[in-house]
Amino acid sequence: MTEKDEKLIIANFSGFFGDRFSAAWEMIEGGPIDVLTGDYLAELTMAILLRHKMKDPAKGYAHTFLKQMEKVMGSCLDKNIRVVSNAGGLNPKGLAEELEKVAQTLGLNPTIAYIEGDDLMPRLQDLQEKGETFTHLDTGVALKDAKGMPITANAYLGGWGVVKALEKGADIVVGGRLADAAVVMGPAAWHFGWERTDWDKLAGAAVAGHIIECSGQACGGNYSFVDEIPSYHDVGFPIAEMHADGSFVITKHPGTGGIVSVGTVTAQLMYEVRAPKYLTPDVATHFDTIQVNQEGPDRVAVKGALGEPPPDTTKVCINNLAGHGNTMTLLLAGLDIEKKAKIVEDTLFKVIGGRDSLQTVEVELIRADKKNPPNNEEAYAYLRLGIQDPDAKKVAMFSTKFVELALCTVPGLALTAPPDRGRPIIRHWPTLVAMQAVPQTLVMGEETVAIEPTFFQGEAPVPEPVDVDIPAMPSGPKAPEPLGRIFAARSGDKGGNANLGIWGKTPEAFAFLRDLLSVEKLKELMPDMAAYDIERYELPNLLALNFYIKGVLGDGVSASLRMDPQAKTLGEYLRTKVVDIPESLLTT
Repeated sequence: MTEKDEKLIIANFSGFFGDRFSAAWEMIEGGPIDVLTGDYLAELTMAILLRHKMKDPAKGYAHTFLKQMEKVMGSCLDKNIRVVSNAGGLNPKGLAEELEKVAQTLGLNPTIAYIEGDDLMPRLQDLQEKGETFTHLDTGVALKDAKGMPITANAYLGGWGVVKALEKGADIVVGGRLADAAVVMGPAAWHFGWERTDWDKLAGAAVAGHIIECSGQACGGNYSFVDEIPSYHDVGFPIAEMHADGSFVITKHPGTGGIVSVGTVTAQLMYEVRAPKYLTPDVATHFDTIQVNQEGPDRVAVKGALGEPPPDTTKVCINNLAGHGNTMTLLLAGLDIEKKAKIVEDTLFKVIGGRDSLQTVEVELIRADKKNPPNNEEAYAYLRLGIQDPDAKKVAMFSTKFVELALCTVPGLALTAPPDRGRPIIRHWPTLVAMQAVPQTLVMGEETVAIEPTFFQGEAPVPEPVDVDIPAMPSGPKAPEPLGRIFAARSGDKGGNANLGIWGKTPEAFAFLRDLLSVEKLKELMPDMAAYDIERYELPNLLALNFYIKGVLGDGVSASLRMDPQAKTLGEYLRTKVVDIPESLLTT
């Protein structure tokens, strides 16, 4: 193996549908890379792409990817850079056909492959008749008993279709719901010739995929300690320098903003995860075995990831059309805020038939107003009123009736936005399907290749967590300070649930955190989380705790009535909480 072959440089240029458009060009021109990857698909994105496809059956893919490839396709071919992305969304074939047209217009001749098999909508009824119940992972309700109509159903695919496409000489590979990590695992397994049972190597690639999938987040974006970021201008996007044993280095192109540090990499490792065993269609990776170390400026080495065979099921993201919703946020100013809020609430719900006439009602009074405010804006409180119901007319009437009351209600009231007629509610339905029921299909030109899913039968060792020497909890005097003075946090959505990761910089800080932050203490600090079932996981190797809060986002982003339906603010909320912290930790 040559020196070049010993390292595969994989650069990510997209973390979601709408990410920085220029990033593809920046990653190609900023330094040497071998593979360009892009992740476009969040759970809600599939519903957005369905709307595009309903307007035009030829659409249903991430159209920004097509425009990006128009600008960089020639450079990729000149530099022998392979491109792998799940931008195909609901129509990978359509995207591949449009890429062919772009290539012809540019006078180029790339080999383009697309991967299908994830779209279960045409097979949903047949699969249920054959015994697949598509039971909701949180509620235990079977899909047939759900009050809603499925509009998308996509199974997560692994990376072996990508491997085959690259083996056959593909320059650009697009798929539908390729798992986020698959766009990294596929190129790595192809380049190094890994086998399907190379669990530890595949686990390393899964970790690399998870770190770089969200673009700038691994390079300082959304990172708690803002003072550590040299510049937020042109934050770099992440690069994984993969090695044959599954270890890798995370870095970014020189001259870009942001920073790559143990902290920023840990932040991404703690994003949108649950238990330490991280499941993909190709391997189950144990995040409590990962070792993360600073190798140099903007270079973080990651090694030691251990894996085991994946389960015999894979995740399916189903979106159900489940009625309609409407939310209004009102400004209340002046004195007697709580009394005014109660009058508005009672009056409005009376004229629309009462609270009981609606399927779901949420009312929240946010006391942002200040005593003796120095300006008009600091006299405001916010009253949020949200409803959901199967009846679209009833939901539309919610805003109409409020407008009718506008001149006949309390003083100091105003809307924060014009009233509207509401929106359809898309309810996320997380579930599983047998791996064997979801074969991939690779299409290259006139050739079609069936890709069997990974289905391991036999015994495989279960990895043990890495042994970490954690000292006793620090003693000595304490001082009341916000947790965020010494701890970073990262939170995100997982359907209707949220994860909340928090970690320290030293073993001593982790010792204190582990002793302090039980589920009960978390609920005490964040009383608005007290009603939810919360799981707690320890990752001493990352000096981290992870909390998984069930049901806090309702039925998912589009169906959530929370102001922050993706739980992006949850971690920073926890960091504001004041506790007694050992002074020895505050001075390090």
